[in-house]
Amino acid sequence: MKLFIDFFPIALFFAAFKIWGIFVATAVAIVATIVLLFWAWRRNGHIEPMQWVSLGVIVVFGGATLITQDETFIKWKPSILYWLMGGALWVGELFFKRNFLRQIMGDQLSLPDPAWRTLLHSWALFFAFMGGLNLWVANNFDTDTWVSFKLFGGMGLMVVFVLIQGAYISRFVQEEPEQTP
Repeated sequence: MKLFIDFFPIALFFAAFKIWGIFVATAVAIVATIVLLFWAWRRNGHIEPMQWVSLGVIVVFGGATLITQDETFIKWKPSILYWLMGGALWVGELFFKRNFLRQIMGDQLSLPDPAWRTLLHSWALFFAFMGGLNLWVANNFDTDTWVSFKLFGGMGLMVVFVLIQGAYISRFVQEEPEQTP
């Protein structure tokens, strides 16, 4: 369900872009994000910090796009989010001596410290790469190509990366012994 919530505004952005263009799509993404966060708050009683950050970035960069009628700002939005996420992982480790991935996923996974560190660095590097790749596509291709990349390329690369992470994590997962009656 969380994956749906995270990618729903992107899918709406894509559909609105194909029908009405970049500026309507930007407004749709802003409204969709606000509606989804309101829904999450009603459902869960709180909104996660990264969701607040995402809302702030879409409102600022989407708003700048709408006010200036310059699509450059909305094209920067994914890169800013990727870099904030990757930066937060490294800041947590360097300044707070915390592995934020372990804090988020530690209840579901039992991994040795070096594996958690490897995951943290690989995710931070992936986010840095994705931010740079987004800007490269935005600056070297037309807006239609960038919008398609944002939905299909970005999600495709994320799925591939998650599968690679799953293969890495599987080396550390131990099966529980069967209990005999």
